[in-house]
Amino acid sequence: MIKTFDRYASVAFFVIGVAVFMYIRSIEISTAGSSIGPKELPTFLSVILIILSAANLFVSIKNQKPAKQEKLEYKKFLIVLVSLVLYAVLIEPLGYVISTFLFLMVGFQTMEKGEYLKSALIAAAFAGGIYYLYVEVALGVLPPLPF
Repeated sequence: MIKTFDRYASVAFFVIGVAVFMYIRSIEISTAGSSIGPKELPTFLSVILIILSAANLFVSIKNQKPAKQEKLEYKKFLIVLVSLVLYAVLIEPLGYVISTFLFLMVGFQTMEKGEYLKSALIAAAFAGGIYYLYVEVALGVLPPLPF
């Protein structure tokens, strides 16, 4: 059951990734003074989605031996889904760094409880590092800190 779901999900995400990539390449957008435009991040993410979908499809086809029936964890899925919706709602008022940090902390603790310091350090390094690279190095625009 899980392997079949993996195959179908991989194909669906692969198709979505290709569709997003083709759509982003077809639109015309000016960069308005920024060295990196609004096309680059969606293009990068669609390529990552295509690569990961293809890898997951390959692994699920390669491992066709019957696997033990795994329990689907709906509670964890719903927690991550709700936190993703809250992340999208709060990114403007709280800024990229704070909202990303909070989203990652919820995600890390949902997947594996404990080790709060380790989770906080990784979430802070990721949120701050991506913000610095995108805003300072690539001269892109992300929602700033609220203060």
